[in-house]
Amino acid sequence: MNTRRLGAGYEAVAAEYLAGRGYTILERNYRIRGGEIDLIAEKDRMLVYIEVKFRSSSCFGDPLEAVDRRKQKRLGRAAAFHYARYGAGEGKAVRFDVIGIYGDGSVRHVENAFDYQG
Repeated sequence: MNTRRLGAGYEAVAAEYLAGRGYTILERNYRIRGGEIDLIAEKDRMLVYIEVKFRSSSCFGDPLEAVDRRKQKRLGRAAAFHYARYGAGEGKAVRFDVIGIYGDGSVRHVENAFDYQG
């Protein structure tokens, strides 16, 4: 199985997890040149940009640690483009979340995981 298909499976797990907690999934795999956002959701008039990471074991660290400054910057740029194009007129607040999915099937959701100052 290729990595893109594998990633899509874990993103589907994350989307189901979020939907079960009252989030509305707006988009999956939003891409622009130089960046991608795994999931874009809304909850309580908050626009939430979500990065999903999976690790089958702790050999390569916690999946949440994989969202380093460089990745945050790329996510932030993609989110700024998306917001300017689709969300600015609605006056929604924005938040960046990270979801870690572990080899045992557990899910950890970190709300407001980082700030982006573009």
